[in-house]
Amino acid sequence: MVIDRLGQGSHRFSELRRDIEGITGRMLTVTLRGLERDGLVSRTIHPMIPPRVDYELTPMGRTLLRTIEQLIDWADSHVAAIHVAQASYDAKHRPEDASPVDPEISACEEAERAARRGYSAPAG
Repeated sequence: MVIDRLGQGSHRFSELRRDIEGITGRMLTVTLRGLERDGLVSRTIHPMIPPRVDYELTPMGRTLLRTIEQLIDWADSHVAAIHVAQASYDAKHRPEDASPVDPEISACEEAERAARRGYSAPAG
């Protein structure tokens, strides 16, 4: 979703967070840093008070747009089937049986909870 949004032009962090439903600030930060590290997104800091930071796709990042658009189109055309599959899965698996599948996601979720409490989670 981040690449799709940036394909429409330069965006500020707050614009991306507002436009991408369900993303936490922490997850958006992690995603943008990873995309920047991979050379897909550039970050420009404007010397103002308060500082303004814009994100945009690099030329290499723009090469992903067609593929991302196809993925979004596929997801949109299969959303009903995905909801049926999710409901079927949820009916078979009680929430208390669920365990975190990805430790990185768990770490991000814990950092988000800690931030809401007002302090950083211990490094692990």
